[in-house]
Order: sequence, then structure tokens, then C-alpha cells
Amino acid sequence: MSDGKKILVLNGPNLNMTGIRKKDVYGAETLDDINKYLKEYAQSKGADLSFYQSNHEGSIIDIIHKSKDEYDGVVINAGAYTHYSYAIRDAIESVKDFTPFVEVHMSDIHSREDFRKISVITDVCVKQISGFGKDSYKMGIDLLLEIL
Repeated sequence: MSDGKKILVLNGPNLNMTGIRKKDVYGAETLDDINKYLKEYAQSKGADLSFYQSNHEGSIIDIIHKSKDEYDGVVINAGAYTHYSYAIRDAIESVKDFTPFVEVHMSDIHSREDFRKISVITDVCVKQISGFGKDSYKMGIDLLLEIL
């Protein structure tokens, strides 16, 4: 058990529209609903969860840089940036020796449009977890608690 570990759940662009956008893919729960569920889950595991969501690449990069000093691990759903943001990839790479990152996606990105099958951040993350809805985040938290 990794009591007291500080984990950040970092969400990228359009994830604030969860529960509104593409309900058939992402479900009807809002990001706030999912965060509440995850907070309760993490507390039951003795972990302290924080949340950050931004639609702005630079803001995401800034929080990634800060993560090395403020968090023990990060669960990241980079949204569309997953598929093309080398800047976010490089930011993760610059701190991954201090703070492990787990890449998560609610949908199965490998069974969607071709462009979504490519992730430029996977190779700088501990693992990619996709296709389990909100439980993808939960699995990411569990993985971090195992390795921290």
C-alpha cells in the first residue's frame, strides 16, 4: 500500500465536455462526476488525488513540469494532444525520471479513427490504458500505487 502518495489526474482538451460530447463514446457522466468517483476511490487506497484540466497545450506543459516537485505520479489523458503533441511528449520525458506518468483514455483509441490509433506520448509513459471508460483512470491510479 502506498499511503499518502500524491497523484495528479491531468486531463487535456475537450475533456471538460465529458458527459456532453459524444455520449455514445464517453458516457453521460461529467468530468466532475468522474473526478468525484476517482477521489473517493483514491482515498480508499490511502492516496491523495488532485485534478487539472486544460484546453491549452502550454498550461498542460507547465503543470507537467511542476509535477516533478508536487506529485508522486500522474495519470494523464492528453485528449487529442495524445496524437500529435511532441511538446507534451517532451515535457513528460523531461520529468519522467522524477514522476512516472500513466497514459489513459476512456475510449479504445485503437478501434477508432486511424489518427487516434497513434500516440506520441506512450513511449515516455509507464503504460497506456484505454477502453475502460472512467475505470481507465482507476486502473492508472492502481498502477501508480503499485510502482510508487
